[in-house]
Amino acid sequence: MSKRDVKTVEEKLDPIVLRTAIVLVVGTLAPLLDSTMVNVAIHTIAADMKATISVVQWVTTGYVLAMGLAVPISGWTTKRFGSKQSYIFSLTIFLIGSICTMMSWNIESMIAFRAVQGFGAGLLMPTMQTELVQVSGGRNIGRIMSIVSIPGLLGPILGPVLGGIIVNSLSWRAIFWVNIPICIAAIPLAVWGIPADELSEKEASLDVIGMLLLSPSFAALIYGISEISSHGGITSSAVCLPLIIGIAFMVSYIVYALNTKREPALNVRLFKSVNFSASNILLIFSGIITNGAMLMLPLYYQEVRGASALYAGLWMIPQGAGMLLTRGWAGKAADRDGSRNIVLMSLAAIAIGTLPFTFAGTDTNYILLSSALLVRGAGLGGLFIAIMMSAYIGVPEEQVPHASIATRIFQTIGGAFGSAILASVVQNQMAGHANTDLSAAAHAFNASFWWSIGFTVVAVIPTLLLTMRKKAEPSAV
Repeated sequence: MSKRDVKTVEEKLDPIVLRTAIVLVVGTLAPLLDSTMVNVAIHTIAADMKATISVVQWVTTGYVLAMGLAVPISGWTTKRFGSKQSYIFSLTIFLIGSICTMMSWNIESMIAFRAVQGFGAGLLMPTMQTELVQVSGGRNIGRIMSIVSIPGLLGPILGPVLGGIIVNSLSWRAIFWVNIPICIAAIPLAVWGIPADELSEKEASLDVIGMLLLSPSFAALIYGISEISSHGGITSSAVCLPLIIGIAFMVSYIVYALNTKREPALNVRLFKSVNFSASNILLIFSGIITNGAMLMLPLYYQEVRGASALYAGLWMIPQGAGMLLTRGWAGKAADRDGSRNIVLMSLAAIAIGTLPFTFAGTDTNYILLSSALLVRGAGLGGLFIAIMMSAYIGVPEEQVPHASIATRIFQTIGGAFGSAILASVVQNQMAGHANTDLSAAAHAFNASFWWSIGFTVVAVIPTLLLTMRKKAEPSAV
């Protein structure tokens, strides 16, 4: 096949691939909207359930921990039952968890039902990635990721606004009603629109020992990271102990996976590829840069500028608009030229767009800040798509589920670390100052945004290790 022929194939999306991508978008919209809406309702839930903030935060932490336990299992479920059946099952679990959470009678029951939701989401996201790469044959991954990233873009735009409207007008319970029609529509769509899997005649066996090492490792790391902001750093035993346990389990898993004769839960030999390793390191930085600032930006508008939760969500719209602007271009460019230059340009835009917030005070011009968020959003729109496309380059078809697990683990760890470290920076900066001291609060948020820029600059190093140009014939299939 000539280069010209390959280019033509890559530029034209198969109708089946396009249909599958659109069907998957519908299902993933539920967990991505859910997480952003719940954050808006935390204080209202605490008041209604008569629970302290330290207890009610487990509504979010329990969700993330359950998701962490489920992610490593997704590789086995896709090989044993197929991506289609696994995807439908995960949506069903998420739907059941949403209905039960809506009917919670106390904070303990709510935390338990949120864990059910988290388990469904933990299976859902890597299964979706695996299905896409397999059905596409490893071609046009950038363009496909630009389609399925739509929920990730809409979540930060619509979630806080929709959550604020629902909480103010109805009840926090109504937030979980939103998931029900989405899941009810997504399940039959998946039955109709996702191609049937061609399962191997050899039945996949569950790596129980690997799961008992990998899942607790992921959960312990996420828990330890989530406790950083509550305890003001990593020196507290409440932070250090779970991190040490998580690292110990992770090291044990790596030793086990390299020596076992059976197929492990996660094939760590994938990391022998410099490109794959660099892509996953970048996913950590992407999570930090995205989630950390996504927490700080609305809080800046609320605590420094006095905006309500609803208006803070509205002020975030320019960032979402910027993400939508570059989504399609980034996918096509990454497919054509590889990810390195796209990621470098995206990081530059993110740094430029974050810079005005490093000196934003109590009366900084809203037009300036909105323009900055538009630029920042444009960078974020290209960053994730280019990294995800790069992560699957050269991955053999049978290893795609393992690659999906790895990318999800690293992305989640980065997101948790970003929120925790920037919240801790603000907390430390505010030490000795009254909460009503708006000038001190502004300086505290300025410091957190400087940290965000620092992580953005450091992310340039692994970016330079990415493959410059995608191979014409991917070895994925």
